[in-house]
Amino acid sequence: MGQPTPARPQHDWWRTAVIYQVYVRSFADGDGDGTGDLAGVRARLPYLAELGVDALWFNPWYLSPLKDGGYDVADYRAIDPAFGTLAEAEKLIAEARESGIRTIVDIVPNHVSDQHPWFRAARAGGPERALFHIRPGRGPHGELPPNDWQSQFGGPAWSRLDDGEWYLHLFAPEQPDLDWSHPVVRQEHEDVLRFWFDRGVAGVRIDSAALLAKDPDLPDFVEGRDPHPYVDRDELHDVYRSWRAIADEYGGVFVGEVWLPDSERFARYLRPDELHTAFNFAFLTCPWDAARLRTAIDETLAEHAPVGAPATWVLCNHDVTRTVTRYGRADTAFDFATKAFGTPTDLALGTRRARAAALLSLALPGSVYVYQGEELGLPEVELPPHRIQDPMHFRSHGVDPGRDGCRVPLPWTADAPYAGFGSQSEPWLPQPVGWSAYAADVQAADPRSMLSLYRRALRLRPAFGDGPLTWLAAPDGVLAFTRAEGAMCMVNLAGTPVDLPVHSALLLSSGPLDPQGRLPRDTAAWLRG
Repeated sequence: MGQPTPARPQHDWWRTAVIYQVYVRSFADGDGDGTGDLAGVRARLPYLAELGVDALWFNPWYLSPLKDGGYDVADYRAIDPAFGTLAEAEKLIAEARESGIRTIVDIVPNHVSDQHPWFRAARAGGPERALFHIRPGRGPHGELPPNDWQSQFGGPAWSRLDDGEWYLHLFAPEQPDLDWSHPVVRQEHEDVLRFWFDRGVAGVRIDSAALLAKDPDLPDFVEGRDPHPYVDRDELHDVYRSWRAIADEYGGVFVGEVWLPDSERFARYLRPDELHTAFNFAFLTCPWDAARLRTAIDETLAEHAPVGAPATWVLCNHDVTRTVTRYGRADTAFDFATKAFGTPTDLALGTRRARAAALLSLALPGSVYVYQGEELGLPEVELPPHRIQDPMHFRSHGVDPGRDGCRVPLPWTADAPYAGFGSQSEPWLPQPVGWSAYAADVQAADPRSMLSLYRRALRLRPAFGDGPLTWLAAPDGVLAFTRAEGAMCMVNLAGTPVDLPVHSALLLSSGPLDPQGRLPRDTAAWLRG
């Protein structure tokens, strides 16, 4: 297949794009079996075009046992039958492009499924063992793991094979880590990139992008030791330079999932010959606090500036508590370690703040990611434990509610079975009572709804242009800035209403002004200077 011709000019579209994250399993069910699929996405392309997004990022849609929501990949060149076929994926990519919407796929390079042909052969004792981190155990009889590393999901990062040796998995036992020092691993992933670029995708999101390389000695973890045995190792950059050469052939782009506290090391991934963008987790995890948000924004822009990369702004995704719920709690930050069942939440407060946060993020310089259902103001769902499927829940022995609460299938039509997600079978995760109140058809008819706010904001967003941000003088608890094109954004996180700055027009506000024309608390406004 030849290189496709995109629907819009290719040059730097990603620097200011609004990218909509599609978790296929929960987006729309086209065949009525209770699981979202590519047919459902194709049927909803008009909705996405009307919303006004520039690209779709799909969580993994590949063949998978779905032990970790598809991040346990068995075959990168096949679509999981629960979602459709490769031919359908090609149609979806082409149809989206005809609507002016690009496609970004998710690559999971750190690990594969334990059902991947490589690991099945390795388990049977084949030479594919060299493609994984398989080691004898410690102790008199090899009964102890090779080192003390812990899984990201809790518990040891090692599991034992039938022959007594151990294999490394930084995530679930069903996700064995690949050994990236092996040239076959590198070549396979380069081939997979070409496979999807040949099918017309515009970009690739790289899962756990800083974890691929491991210290070959696999030493015990020592707090503060530099370099880290498996996070942000220098040899990673050679991998991404080779990937960038492939992307440049196709005009494709990368976005890396890079969780790093060191801004200088973070920026290394964004050098001109490596990744184009990386997710901004400092903003996502920041509490609803004016000073801390301003610091997160300033530090984000500062760390991107030396390498000329655009920032990305994310309020939530498929792994974190939904925005309206998080902002309605006493602790408005996000930390996996603090998730708990039964956390008190004021959804009215959280929704008001989420509306303001939407206008804040969409006014900032760079690109923005919108997680499906965020534009509907969906809350986190506290699922009954017997319906939870996320391995984080089980690895925590039931303490962590897991991530399924932000993955509940979307409500499309208020008066249809299962809120229009699919008409024949109960969805794979249960929708709570009252879910239909959030349905897209109801919100489309309500000018005050979250969906209407997002649609208006995405239409108006070009008024901010692609220039820098300049902070304006503002009272404590208030964020105010202007962009190069003259549009202004003000967000009031203070306890009392504040006067708007001098302006010629109110473009949009996340809620009504008070009777004196002031901006109420937890409200944002876009203004023309």
